[in-house]
Amino acid sequence: MAITKLNQLIDLVKEKGKKKLVAAYANDAHTIEAVNNAVEMGIVDAILTGDEATIRKVCSELNIDANKFEIIQEADENKAAQLAVKLINEGRGNILMKGLVSTDKYMRALLNKEKGLMNPNGTLTHVGVFENPNYHKLLIASDCAIIPQPDFKQKTIILNHLINTAHKIGIEKPKVAIVAATEQVSPGMTACVDAAVLSKMADRGQIKGAFVEGPLALDVAIDQEAAEIKKINSPVAGDADCLLFPNIESGNVFYKACSKFDHSEIAANVLGARVPCVLSSRGDTALTKLYSIALAAILA
Repeated sequence: MAITKLNQLIDLVKEKGKKKLVAAYANDAHTIEAVNNAVEMGIVDAILTGDEATIRKVCSELNIDANKFEIIQEADENKAAQLAVKLINEGRGNILMKGLVSTDKYMRALLNKEKGLMNPNGTLTHVGVFENPNYHKLLIASDCAIIPQPDFKQKTIILNHLINTAHKIGIEKPKVAIVAATEQVSPGMTACVDAAVLSKMADRGQIKGAFVEGPLALDVAIDQEAAEIKKINSPVAGDADCLLFPNIESGNVFYKACSKFDHSEIAANVLGARVPCVLSSRGDTALTKLYSIALAAILA
């Protein structure tokens, strides 16, 4: 059965069994608090790489027992990120999480051709699951943070990640909207042409496990009244489970509009590496980080 609230991710993880998280350069309160919450709820065990004295000091300030984590000393942030990736590759964890290390150094460790977490020709993408108070169910969207201008091949990969994420949270046949500025197939707009081809591929069974429709303008994808007014007859229109955005600008604006205007709760992971990766921001709430860890545990 499909879950309808992000807090149900916690119960779903407990059904599937806890995972092992490795946090890269976990020297900060944001990371330690989020990981501690996940450990307390029984959804992960955790290894923290970073400066042990700093980690223990932060734990003390937060009234957290540092002994519930395995702490591996590495005071240099570059080396701490590389160490976290090494631990994943050695099979000691199945979720990677960014700590205080800068995003570029975290991504460099992840993408390292010899020692990183990527398979040859792999593609990373960002997938978010949104609990928006103004929508009637969870909404899964991509790409909101990684690929600036996805080409057709990358859109196919993103689409399959969306479908897989939906399946993992219990949506048996998700309704995927390929978003463009219009629901008309305009030959001069790449987003429209790509959407039409992806939709036809799904019709012919080349993309499996979902209803796929596109191009669809955002209003038609998520608002039944707009779909009826525009006479769009589709199982996806007005009831989308998933949104595939044409570029990072549209996806990122959607993410932040949901977060800031609608106060949505969000779980988000970077997918496409050998394990799901939590790429949290200092601006994320503690709840967003907890839900992101839970989502990673489900996808791991």
